Amino acid sequence: MKTALITGASRGIGAAAACALARDGWAVVVNYRSSREKAEALAAQIRQQGGVALAVCADIGDPDQVESLFETVESQLGTVGALVNNAGIAQQKLFTDITPTEWDELFRVDVKGVFLCCRRALPAMIRRQEGWIVNISSMWGQVGASCEVHYSAAKAAVIGLTKALAKETGPSGIRVNCIAPGVIQTEMNGHLSPEMLDALREETPLEMLGTPQDVAEAVRFLCSPEARFITGQVLGVNGGMVI
Repeated sequence: MKTALITGASRGIGAAAACALARDGWAVVVNYRSSREKAEALAAQIRQQGGVALAVCADIGDPDQVESLFETVESQLGTVGALVNNAGIAQQKLFTDITPTEWDELFRVDVKGVFLCCRRALPAMIRRQEGWIVNISSMWGQVGASCEVHYSAAKAAVIGLTKALAKETGPSGIRVNCIAPGVIQTEMNGHLSPEMLDALREETPLEMLGTPQDVAEAVRFLCSPEARFITGQVLGVNGGMVI
């Protein structure tokens, strides 16, 4: 059984991706930083449904904790065959109000975390000549968002990392792709008012908001044999808002 590590998987897109990959036969690692109860409940749910799941705490922006995370996974489930870099933070703020500390923290989690997890997962993938990496960016990384300059910049960096890494690791049989979600109904968007959500729904060509499951199915596809000839791509799961 192959092992998939999903960072930031205690809720939202990460949790849905863990469930989707478990249904596909992957042993899944539910990584979390602070939501221990939710992560362990999700892992227990997957096991009750006949799957294999392990909840592991780690701040993916910390090199030592990333190393500990992978050591735990490798000792209990074997090497990581698929890595889904989903963990991230966001903040809405005028550019002139962003502090250097806030800028650094957002990049530490949203970009450095991707770098650290990819760097740790790749040696085993290269030895096996097989691996799947799916990075979760955002449509704002493609087109930018007012009052979210640092978030947009970080998610754009994830897209650039994806494309470059796909070129570098392709000869080793590793597929590196990116998903850029649109407006998804998650806790991260919980601060948006009903009126704002309605406006965003009207702006979306499909006239609906996305769900974590919509993104999870894209993750599942990119980690499947059906995506064997796809790498370095940015898949927009956004209802047509960014085309």
